[in-house]
Amino acid sequence: MGGKVTAVSSNGTYSFTKPNRESVRLLAGLGVEGDVHAGVTVKHRFRMQRDASAVNLRQVHLMHEELFEELREAGFAVAAGELGENVTTRGIDLLGLPAGALLRLGDEAVVEITGLRNPCAQIDGFQKGLLKQVVGRGTGTGVTHKSGVMSVVREGGVVRPGDPIAIELPDGPHQPLRIV
Repeated sequence: MGGKVTAVSSNGTYSFTKPNRESVRLLAGLGVEGDVHAGVTVKHRFRMQRDASAVNLRQVHLMHEELFEELREAGFAVAAGELGENVTTRGIDLLGLPAGALLRLGDEAVVEITGLRNPCAQIDGFQKGLLKQVVGRGTGTGVTHKSGVMSVVREGGVVRPGDPIAIELPDGPHQPLRIV
């Protein structure tokens, strides 16, 4: 089972969206080279206010391209990088992966899935009503988070659009993803 990378994005300054790139270099234990969120400790502003020494479990943000199609059907226009993700994928159920799953991106890079992205109110600043589309009620009383997964870099390497993605699941029992 696997999929492919459809876009890669990074930004050296804090902004909601990240411009698409021809390639990004993942650095083991840090994240995307030159990206504002790269580092051993947290780099997200809100999390830095709470505890700037906390381990960065959000080094690389991955989002499934299929979400953009779902959003288009709901009347929103969203493209790769516009929701702040670093790697856009196709053909993988990112949200269904267990914590600890490894994704090999291209020939060298490996990321470990740490959890779900918790979308913030900035999404509605980007397009009003979009937050409700990416966070909602699932079956029963649970909340669903559709805005991608977070990961840490286990093995560095260059990642490009078109690169294959191979999945390695951890030994069981599998732990469901939680917000990190």
